[in-house]
Amino acid sequence: MLHQHPKKRHKNSHQSIAFNLLFGFWVILPLAIVGGFNLLIDPYGVYNEFFILRQLNEYKPKKEDNDRLYKAIDIIHLQPNTILLGSSRVKRGLDPNHPALEAFPPVYNLGLNGANIYEIRRYLEHTLANNPRLKRVILGLDFFTFDHHIKNQPGFAEYRLEKKQVAWKDKINTTLSLDTLASSQETIQANFDTPRSEQFSEHQGFLPYFKIHDGNTEIRFQGSTTLFFIEHKNYQLSAAYMQDLKKIVQLCQQNEVELIPFISPAHGIRLQLIYASGKWPVFEEWKRQMVALMGSVWDFSNYNSVTEERLSESMNYYVDDSHYTKPIGDWILNRVLGYQEEEVPPDFGVLLTRDNLDRVLENNRQDRDRWQQEYPESVEFVQSIQADTIKN
Repeated sequence: MLHQHPKKRHKNSHQSIAFNLLFGFWVILPLAIVGGFNLLIDPYGVYNEFFILRQLNEYKPKKEDNDRLYKAIDIIHLQPNTILLGSSRVKRGLDPNHPALEAFPPVYNLGLNGANIYEIRRYLEHTLANNPRLKRVILGLDFFTFDHHIKNQPGFAEYRLEKKQVAWKDKINTTLSLDTLASSQETIQANFDTPRSEQFSEHQGFLPYFKIHDGNTEIRFQGSTTLFFIEHKNYQLSAAYMQDLKKIVQLCQQNEVELIPFISPAHGIRLQLIYASGKWPVFEEWKRQMVALMGSVWDFSNYNSVTEERLSESMNYYVDDSHYTKPIGDWILNRVLGYQEEEVPPDFGVLLTRDNLDRVLENNRQDRDRWQQEYPESVEFVQSIQADTIKN
């Protein structure tokens, strides 16, 4: 049996250690560079944006598409006492810096793009896990969020919710992933290429529309109308989603949180879509169930001086048939919080209760018939898109 000389064994051991160190260095170095670069640019705005440099990473266009990520992390850091909860209608329309919200700061806009009511419920639970002393929830409700066919969006992830620290998976994905590296590169490029006047900024979860008078409003109405007929042609009011709403009510009651629900002010054209698709009875049933569950709910989705704004290339109140602008969001907050209500159009918003529900629904039917007579061009607009959608 051959034996290696002790000095030779010692030399081989040193060589092995040196090789492993060198190998480890060349493995770790690229990861450190990528991680450091992504951390510096922070394309999703998840690290409290500790380093902001104009024309480098101040403008973060990729943040908009990752609201379920950065908003879950913002809740961990901010622990708000007031949240504005709902879909992108809330995200785009309700300003957390509105003076009526000063009672329970900090305030955070927790609106999520395309969210169903289950996702909305889970983000409320995430907020309560991080701040059991939550004081107020203003909940924007949309008919589409209760459609059985609308599932969780791809960016939704259970693993990051009800955690008091950022999930390791999110830490890795936002620093070491190649997708984030690509987003960082796009962020830098966008800061160089996009004029300052076209850069949008998000604060406290609020991302208002900034180019409402760009002359493309009719195009956006056409796109959102087409999307409604595609996604909701077989609309089915989900019993499971109504249970999620019930859970939201129970969570607020159990935690002594003031819950202020309201139905978003859909434009008259969106109301016509619901009618043209044969879902008006379901729409009314949805309202009935909400009143039965909550006792009362503010309804801005009736026909009024705001929702009847005439369709044109440039509008003051609407970006498309369901997304309203900040001034409308301010009026909503004024109304539901009883703040400077003299500034709000008198016909904008009605509190649905068990006592007035039947009367209000009947008035809405009459107003719908009147609207169809007064806005024949909008009725034809809807009919044309519906026919094209069925044809295709």
